Amino acid sequence: MRGSALTLARSLAELEGWDPDLALVSDMIDLAQFRNFAHPHIGHPPAVPYFHESRLTYPTPAGTEPDLSYALTNWLSAYAADRILFNSEYHRNVFFDRLPRLLHDFPDLTHEHLIDQVAARSEVLPVGIDLSWVEDRADRSGLPRILWNHRWDHDKYPDAFADAVEQLLDSGADFEFVLLRPRPPQPPPALTRIRAVAGNRIVHDGEATLDLYRKLVASCDVVVSTALQEFFGISMIEAVAAGCRPVLPNRLSYPGLIAAGYHETVLYPDGGLVETLTIALNEPLPPPGLQSAMARYSWNELAPVYDGRLQQIATDAGVLP
Repeated sequence: MRGSALTLARSLAELEGWDPDLALVSDMIDLAQFRNFAHPHIGHPPAVPYFHESRLTYPTPAGTEPDLSYALTNWLSAYAADRILFNSEYHRNVFFDRLPRLLHDFPDLTHEHLIDQVAARSEVLPVGIDLSWVEDRADRSGLPRILWNHRWDHDKYPDAFADAVEQLLDSGADFEFVLLRPRPPQPPPALTRIRAVAGNRIVHDGEATLDLYRKLVASCDVVVSTALQEFFGISMIEAVAAGCRPVLPNRLSYPGLIAAGYHETVLYPDGGLVETLTIALNEPLPPPGLQSAMARYSWNELAPVYDGRLQQIATDAGVLP
């Protein structure tokens, strides 16, 4: 986030005869700096940041102080944009709700009076996901299988997952695990605890190639999240589309990701993880219609939406007829 604007602008300088209609960038760049560095090479096309993450609400690890410069970069990028895209309504709402708290702490000229005009340039466009590999759910046999396919960092709160695993095993529940995603060289305490109590119940523990990842996801029955921060949930959509029953906290982006008619079944309140997981293990099938509902996030559905929206932004800016 500190140096990518210059890096990308220098890469553009190596291209000849290129006249883009629009600059679509991620939230991991300082858009104001990028527009300044890049204009000798590409002129002034409309610029659109896609906010898949933002730093305004990122939970700070215990014992550390937040670095507000990253959140400030998010704000300045939003202001520098012609149009702002967010991956979920939850993300859009929490971004603009939290901005006054960030800007109010400035010693003078806080920018708070600019928030409404920037918010008026924002909209929601869900992430497009490759779901072409997903097939109809096959009949499964054997023990129900729980999937963890999130990062093992503190913001995904794997300790709460480990707590639930220990309680379920103490109660006599019988199930298997698939534990995916990269982890640091020193195993996180939550993973160490699960390994200690689960033993040979763990079917897979570690990273996987893309093909193996998809096969493992499709082999599972229940997918669980304990996240403290989630602005969208790509891995959750993949798992539900593959036939897993989700067990999700009733907060963050999840109530918007799952249609309201399923909330009572798959969303758990604070303190309700073990109870909801127990029900899911006894009924390891997604509620009727939930698996197919994930198709609305596939690129087959969203690619034309992206094309049309970006073309309209370029047209409104006078770049395209």
